[in-house]
Amino acid sequence: MSSLSPERSDKLPLVVLVLAAGTFLMGTTEFVIAGLLPEMAGDLGVSVSRAGLLITAFAVGMIVGAPLMTIATLRLPQRSTLVLALLVFSLGHVIAALSSSFTVLLAARMVTALATGAFWSVGAVVATTAAGPAARSRAMGVMIGGLTVANVIGVPVGSWVGQFAGWRGPFWALAALSAAAATVIGRFIPAAPQNRSAPSLRAEFSALRQGRLWLALSAAALIMGGVMATYSYISPLLTERAGIPAAAVPVVLIGFGVGALAGTTTGGRLGDRRPMATTITAAAAATLVLLLLIPLSTSAAATVVLVVLMGWTGFAVNPVVTALAMRFAGSAPTLTAALSTSAFNVGIALGSSAAGIALNSTLGPTGPALVGTVVAALTLVPLIALAVTPRPGSGRSLVVQQGTTAGQDSPRDTRSRHSAV
Repeated sequence: MSSLSPERSDKLPLVVLVLAAGTFLMGTTEFVIAGLLPEMAGDLGVSVSRAGLLITAFAVGMIVGAPLMTIATLRLPQRSTLVLALLVFSLGHVIAALSSSFTVLLAARMVTALATGAFWSVGAVVATTAAGPAARSRAMGVMIGGLTVANVIGVPVGSWVGQFAGWRGPFWALAALSAAAATVIGRFIPAAPQNRSAPSLRAEFSALRQGRLWLALSAAALIMGGVMATYSYISPLLTERAGIPAAAVPVVLIGFGVGALAGTTTGGRLGDRRPMATTITAAAAATLVLLLLIPLSTSAAATVVLVVLMGWTGFAVNPVVTALAMRFAGSAPTLTAALSTSAFNVGIALGSSAAGIALNSTLGPTGPALVGTVVAALTLVPLIALAVTPRPGSGRSLVVQQGTTAGQDSPRDTRSRHSAV
């Protein structure tokens, strides 16, 4: 039976939307730096490429923090973990807004990244469990949609506020909004039932033995690395090469966010039925878009169109590979959800670091796009390997049986280290 059955409701549980609101705030803080780099670099007395380390630091914090925070909070109730993560997230922004030291700011970014990792690892399990096996990709699409809406609204608004009120203004706003969000999340996430089974760290680690899970995580790292290598340093490309005024950069960032939102929606809708066809097509398209950005970025109109398409094609992969990874994890998806966050941020950290080096080379503003093209092209390797790899106990590949992959629809799939919503 296809994972998209006619009787499936088109409505996702309210809790998925509530959690998406939380990821909106966290997506804003992760990506808003791209629009504030010149202002922050000037105020802190560092180069733009060094200021870009604030993006890398957040990514590194997510890489390490997501699995560590998952283990540390393994036996805490879901609601407590989510609320605590938001409060720590708020505190990190207060520290950042008060600091005039680049080193302290880097440390504050690491703190907020730890909180984000904890929120995402728990929230992803809550959302996919509430949605059910037939709508996991859709639920992940909505969760990741919170990140992409951040690019549509949060990042451009943050960039505008930063231009008029200084870069600290967006940090104060995020601190206040995340503290308010902790109250809302605490109200809408149900308390865990008293009779839930004790979470098992052994089961979580046992789930990591599946090779297909690591192929999915590798694809997640590579596609995000390719897109964000380019996006992290998109401002110099827009202003120095395409000739777009600095005041218009937030508008282009809105275009990227709209494309990314369309990508997560498209990927989430198609991924439940045809996961491999969706991801392979999107990754190939993202590679082509990034490649075209190099020669065509001398045209402002072409650059804007390609930036929108970069968001659309790149982000269409994310919800599908994340849902696949959690499906492969079977009855212990929480650590896998954390590792999916780590995977995305491995890509962001390595991609943005390489892009920063390329930006300072003779390649100039086109260097990050070249790095992004190569990394995005490598995404096809694990995706094709995943498509042709037979499932355990079956001679057919995931492509052939896309609706009934191993581990799906099992009653154990509805259990996580925190109880189902």
